[in-house]
Amino acid sequence: MTQEEGGEGTTGVEGPAVPAFSVCQRVHVLGDPRRTGTVRYVGPVDGYDGSWIGVDWDDGGGKHDGVVNGVRYFSAKGQMTGSLVRPRNLSAGITLMGALRLRYRGESTKEEEDEMYVLSTRSKRVSIQLVGENVVREKLSRLEELLSASLSFLGVSSVGHSHEIYSSVPNLKELDLTGNLLSSWQDVGSICEALPALEILNLTNNFLERDTITFIPSKGLRVLVLNNCGITWEQVETLKLSLSEVEELHLMRNELKISTRSYVQGFDSLKILNLEDNCIDTWDEVLKLSHLKCLEQLHLNKNKLKDVFYPPGPDPQNDHDGHECSTPFENLRCLLLGCNEIEDLASIDSLNLFPNLMDIRLSGNPVADPARGGLPRFILIARLSKVQMLNGSEVTSRERRESEIRYVRLVMVKLQSDGPEEIKRVHPRFAELKIHHGIEDEKPSTQNAATQSMASELISLTLKCVGASMGEKPPMTRKLPPSTTVGKLKVLCESFFKLKFIKLRLFLQEEGSPLPLLLDDDSATLMDFGIGTGTTILVDEEMS
Repeated sequence: MTQEEGGEGTTGVEGPAVPAFSVCQRVHVLGDPRRTGTVRYVGPVDGYDGSWIGVDWDDGGGKHDGVVNGVRYFSAKGQMTGSLVRPRNLSAGITLMGALRLRYRGESTKEEEDEMYVLSTRSKRVSIQLVGENVVREKLSRLEELLSASLSFLGVSSVGHSHEIYSSVPNLKELDLTGNLLSSWQDVGSICEALPALEILNLTNNFLERDTITFIPSKGLRVLVLNNCGITWEQVETLKLSLSEVEELHLMRNELKISTRSYVQGFDSLKILNLEDNCIDTWDEVLKLSHLKCLEQLHLNKNKLKDVFYPPGPDPQNDHDGHECSTPFENLRCLLLGCNEIEDLASIDSLNLFPNLMDIRLSGNPVADPARGGLPRFILIARLSKVQMLNGSEVTSRERRESEIRYVRLVMVKLQSDGPEEIKRVHPRFAELKIHHGIEDEKPSTQNAATQSMASELISLTLKCVGASMGEKPPMTRKLPPSTTVGKLKVLCESFFKLKFIKLRLFLQEEGSPLPLLLDDDSATLMDFGIGTGTTILVDEEMS
């Protein structure tokens, strides 16, 4: 075996002050509280003196999977997440009270002070001191006045004496314990008991035991963050008995699936439920949450959902649970579905059936990615009748009106080939929007009238050169018929801007969209892309 992290070869002898460790205990590297792991083995190693600790590291960075020289000492979660370490090179952590003293009453360490510098004109480090640093430090040292405490990555592994915590920080309302060594729900309960004023508790990256949850939260606890804590849905179901007053529950990165067979009940005050970056892959799972009566925001980004639908009506199954039927997702206002696998139009249209849904995120799904054949922003807005915030960007009344008109004109072109029944099936809002905006069908007319109609229907475009080799050219506005093809527009741009020997690419710049849309079909018309008056076209050059 090669010398492991922190190892001392074959002659290491443990001193009397080395702490004892046990399997399943949470530890960190001595002097580095961010390097955390779980003890999986305690004992001897063939060919080496003394005792060794087998650690499965949270962030990987080990040297094996628990097998050394053909002998398995423990089973790590990954091929390179395990290490054998001398006990003297590990820490079992400190108490919550010890962390408070360290963070708010201790002096800056030499390492921290070394990091506070600026570079001179000769690239030499010049130490700095924060203005008012001593005043701020003095204020923070008065723990009884603390309302918010951040104790992230300090190696907190136990609570200590509850009465000492309460007497020191009686007014603490927000506590961040991200990345510590807590593993017991009993300790979480003790923290809540010691801090009766606590409203926000963040336990991200503390790997909590999977035994029965027995903890009583602070009566005023409103926000509980359990991101990446290894929590199961069965534990979530148990938590609801203790969290009737919690308004926000964050459960990101726990590999969760909503495994309950019936509707989730309880959580009577829950307004925000964050289930991002889990393993939810069917909408039937999500429907189990549809009767959380106060739920206003549901975060489902980075799951594996393939479709969305609204239940057709009250489900008699709800009566079997002894609860009255209610409107599904009655108060849901925000639904975040980014970076899933949704690709069908029916899922988009079904979002109109949610009674109060106004804030929607669809970015990162095939159906909303024009580069993968998905819908551009203006079509999404037109199809979603109530959306006021799309992909994090506000939908203004002007953008809605312009998007809906562009959409109607786009569909009118398809009427000629698809027929009214197909249009009604694929574009359920078309007829409604056509009437709403007073858009009439095109009618045959005399040549003179047709000429006047063509003039009145010309669309005004702003053309901007953005190509690196085009030089600085002022934007220009031109009126063109909507039947102009992309290929024809490229030829016109060559003439307008006197661009010779440059192969052009055109992009549609849309309000609210982070990236412009490539007009990649030379045979498509401006109307095919739903381009109307006031649109900006970016003129770029092909990349060699």
